[in-house]
Amino acid sequence: MGDVLIVQNSRSGGPGRVGDWLVEAGHRLDVVLAHEGAALPGRLDHDAMIMLGGGYLPGDDDRAPWLAGARRLAGQALAEGVPFFGICLGGQLLAGVAGGEVTGDTGAPENGSIPLTIRPEAAADPLFHGLPAVVPAVEHHKDAITRLPDGAVWLAETQRCPYQAFRVGERAWGVQFHPEVLPARIREWRAVGFDPGEVYARAVADEPVSTPVWRQVTARFAALVAERASSGGVTARAPSRGSAWRTSSGGDTGRASSGGVSARTSPSRA
Repeated sequence: MGDVLIVQNSRSGGPGRVGDWLVEAGHRLDVVLAHEGAALPGRLDHDAMIMLGGGYLPGDDDRAPWLAGARRLAGQALAEGVPFFGICLGGQLLAGVAGGEVTGDTGAPENGSIPLTIRPEAAADPLFHGLPAVVPAVEHHKDAITRLPDGAVWLAETQRCPYQAFRVGERAWGVQFHPEVLPARIREWRAVGFDPGEVYARAVADEPVSTPVWRQVTARFAALVAERASSGGVTARAPSRGSAWRTSSGGDTGRASSGGVSARTSPSRA
């Protein structure tokens, strides 16, 4: 099947259940622990890219120097039609790369499970078509997209934050919410003005409704990854990594793991 590059931007912000669903679909995950100093590839030779969330704005290069490389890879994905899925920071990064605007500390923050309205434009979208009119989604942000790129398809919204999901071109999606997160992770979050117990209880109540929907969306993305891999669309395929963990560079030895996942870490923290 396909190789999926996943850029992780914080210790706790891993691919979660989205990664599990992609592995179940037969794909291999190349998780770059960028927050630990692992180097991003020079070019995108994978069949898809996922940019995860993190507590940064897309242009915070001083705080997160790897973001420049992530923007470059996202631009390559757009130019070459490589499937791309950006979550929270990743969705904001896609919007910025494609010509939209992202604003820090804007509007009212969202935290926990929130009703997401699927817009009529989603009816023809490869990932979002046929979804329920309203779906719970986990949110955790205070920054937001304030203008979509020209030509982007607006797919979903909430009352507080309009641009919750969108598509650029035919194969690149950005979402403000967190389809990868289960309620247990919410217990690690703190946000001013929100009661942690209430936020967690609401997410637990909504999880049986939300999980089948985001699993379906992930399955549709996985199908696009498989299509890309089988068509030979990638000019220089990433090597098959099987079940080995590997470090980014410097001759460090890998560590055995289970599943179709590899993780690149910085040599100093491997």
